[in-house]
Amino acid sequence: MTDSPSSTAGGASLPESPFVDRLGAQLVSAADGASEVVLSLLPEHMNTWDVAHGGVTMTLADVALAMAARSLAGDGVGVVTVEMKVNFMQPGRGELRATARVLHRSTTMAYCEGEIRDSKEHFVAKALGTFKYMHMRRLAVGRDVTRQRLRSDPSAKPGSSDG
Repeated sequence: MTDSPSSTAGGASLPESPFVDRLGAQLVSAADGASEVVLSLLPEHMNTWDVAHGGVTMTLADVALAMAARSLAGDGVGVVTVEMKVNFMQPGRGELRATARVLHRSTTMAYCEGEIRDSKEHFVAKALGTFKYMHMRRLAVGRDVTRQRLRSDPSAKPGSSDG
């Protein structure tokens, strides 16, 4: 994630993320260790049973948890997911709404929980995750941040952690 806002809703914005932008998730709020993110399900979000694909549900949970953690960070600090667990309760339909909060924060990590409900308030999923705070310049992992955002720059070389 980077500092550039890409989606705006109610004054809050998501960090630049081509994948999340393509998904269509919208940030409702993120402040004081809590967040809310919504996604109106489209045909491309569905699985073969015509309900939200598990990967869509997990991504929405990841974004909500990360934004809750990030809401406690200073400028120029982002988060990366260290681990995440999602329990699926029932299929998601209509609009998915993810809410999340930070349960514990240290100087380097945040432990968060969240849930996803659908447009009829059905309990779709429960998520727990751990996020590491990182200064944005370190997220480039051995590459210039500008080059990393382009992703098509032929001179950009993988860093030591890029595999």
